[in-house]
Amino acid sequence: MPISRSSALSLAFDPLFLEHRSRGYHPERPERLEAARRGIDRCAAEGARLVPLPPRDATDEEILRAHDPTYFAQLLGLAGHHAALDADTYLAPASVAAARRAAGGAIALATALLDAREGEPGEPRQGFALLRPPGHHATRDQGMGFCLLNNVAIAAYAALERGASRVAIVDWDVHHGNGTQNIFWTDDRVLFISLQEAPLYPGTGGVREQGEGRGLGFTINVPLPASATDAVYRLAFEQVVLPALRRYAPALILVSAGFDGHARDPLASMQLSEAGYAWMARALREVADETAGGRLGLVLEGGYDLTAIEESARASVHGALGWEVAEVTGEVPARHHEAIEAARLAVETLRGVEALPGAR
Repeated sequence: MPISRSSALSLAFDPLFLEHRSRGYHPERPERLEAARRGIDRCAAEGARLVPLPPRDATDEEILRAHDPTYFAQLLGLAGHHAALDADTYLAPASVAAARRAAGGAIALATALLDAREGEPGEPRQGFALLRPPGHHATRDQGMGFCLLNNVAIAAYAALERGASRVAIVDWDVHHGNGTQNIFWTDDRVLFISLQEAPLYPGTGGVREQGEGRGLGFTINVPLPASATDAVYRLAFEQVVLPALRRYAPALILVSAGFDGHARDPLASMQLSEAGYAWMARALREVADETAGGRLGLVLEGGYDLTAIEESARASVHGALGWEVAEVTGEVPARHHEAIEAARLAVETLRGVEALPGAR
């Protein structure tokens, strides 16, 4: 079906997110958020209508759907202090407040997209949550990898509570979303798909990591060797990601939108460009149009080169809104072909999504 073109974008943002700041240099810094905001503001200059979402804090109940009470109590005990959860993950005095507000921003995005009325002109069914601290490494009982609370997981639970039958999370951050995988490991109401450089931090995300119990087959990992290009990611989408999404038929698609797979990023070795991000976002928008009334929400995760973040955020909005984007072409090396085929075969072995009522 032809993709529809949108102009309105829901935007979750709060200045509190800028107050999460390390005492010394740290790659996860406020300037990242400012760069992403510049990219989205450029979209507004190009014709996108930004619809701000009122900031609010996530409630304890909303957070505890995704996180263990003991871990959450540990975080609350660190509020107002400089501290560290591990060698990578710092807290400043405002960090816990920022994390609670970030989780609330992700919830606001997910619920606003679900509440957007079909056929109502001007109501956004696409959005972007510009949040810090990021979240996808935070497991049910542990913060790590720059992450305190798992924003996208908390938002997915809120969407389920709001009445969504199924939610899909696509994680294109260059690092595996181990926290999101951990939280939904036994849950078939959320399809989790992660594409990541391998080997790389945190060392998880093999193709045989597929969930357990009711969740078996609802975790899909696509580990890719270093130097994967736009063309490699396109093939992974066409062979693994998009077919699984279409079979699952989610009511909402959320994206853990890290931009550290960009060729400029200093913490990884992939070769994505802003054109690749635009193509992936547009491909997800097409599936969202087919299954979810166009409901597609991007949640900021990693990305540590400021120029790459700005350009990639802008490009991702172009794709999410269904605007025209550049075609992605190029050769796919044999090692990347083999990795994608291994992921495809792992999915074909289980086909967990096909067991759900109404799945395509």
